[in-house]
Amino acid sequence: MPQMSPTKRRASLLNDLDMSNWKQYEDILTDSLWILDSRDSSGAHQADYHGNFIPQIPNQLLRRFTKANEVVLDPFIGSGTTGMEASRLGRRYIGVELSSTVADLARQRIRDDRGTMFNGHSYLQSDYIPSDDESIITGDSSSSEIYQKISRCLEDMEEQYVQFILMHPPYHNIVKFSDDDSDLSNCESADDFLNRFMSVYENVSGFLQPGRHLAVVIGDIYANSEWVPLQNLITSKLLSTNELKLKSIIVKNMVNNRAKRNQENLWRYRTLANGFYIFKHEYIVLFQNIKGTKRKRSRNGTA
Repeated sequence: MPQMSPTKRRASLLNDLDMSNWKQYEDILTDSLWILDSRDSSGAHQADYHGNFIPQIPNQLLRRFTKANEVVLDPFIGSGTTGMEASRLGRRYIGVELSSTVADLARQRIRDDRGTMFNGHSYLQSDYIPSDDESIITGDSSSSEIYQKISRCLEDMEEQYVQFILMHPPYHNIVKFSDDDSDLSNCESADDFLNRFMSVYENVSGFLQPGRHLAVVIGDIYANSEWVPLQNLITSKLLSTNELKLKSIIVKNMVNNRAKRNQENLWRYRTLANGFYIFKHEYIVLFQNIKGTKRKRSRNGTA
C-alpha cells in the first residue's frame, strides 16, 4: 500500500503559523470580541503595576503578526509585559519607559521570567536576544534622544526596521503615573493628550517596516460627567496621517479593575444615581503600515 506523502507546511507571510494545519491553533483568537476570564500569572507576570495590560494581549498579537527573530517596539513598555511575551516567543524587543525606576522593574521582571519559565516551559531561541539593559531604554518616547537610542538598538541587532509596534499609553488622566511633565497621564485636556500621543507616534512610526502592523491598546474615559471616546479620537488621528490602514477594532472585556475592586455596590449606586455606565471594556485597534518607507531622522534628530 503506497504511503501518503506528508502535508507540505504552508507558511503565512506575517507569522510562523502552519496554515496547512491551522486547526491546531484553537487558543488563537480570531473574533473582534475578546472575553478573557483572568490574566496570565505564569512566570514573572504580576498585576501589581497599575498600568500593565494582561499578557494575553501581546501574546495573541505577536503570534498573529510577527515571526521568530523579528523585532517588536513598545514605546510604553511599563513593567515589561511585552518584553516578557516577546522573549518567550523568540521575538526581539525594544521597550521605552519614561520612569527609570519602572524601567529597572521591567528589566528585573524579564530576567526573572526567563529564570522561572525555563522550569516547565521552553523559550524559542532567537539568533540575537539583546540584554535587558540594551533593549529597555529610559526616556520620553517623543524625544529625539529616544529616536537615536532606538536607532542604535536596531543597528546593534543589524536591522533597519521593527516588524510590530505595540502602544499602550495611559488612558489620559485616569491613573497618574508620575509628576513628569512628559507623562501623558499629566495632560490637562483630551486635546493635549491626543497631540502628545501623536508626537510619540510620529517619533516611532518611521521604524515600522512597510506592510507591517501597529496596535494601540486604549480605553475610553469619563471627564466632567461626559464620556470621552479616546479610542475613536486616536483612531481618527492615526488614519488622518494617511500612513495606516485600519484592520480591526477589537473589544476586550475588563475584569478585576483595580480602581473598582471590592467596590461593586458603590459603583452600581453611582451609576444609578448619576446616569452613566461602568466601563467594562477596552479596545485593541490594529493598523497596517501602507505608506511605505518613511524618511527617518538622522543621528542629531533632524529629518
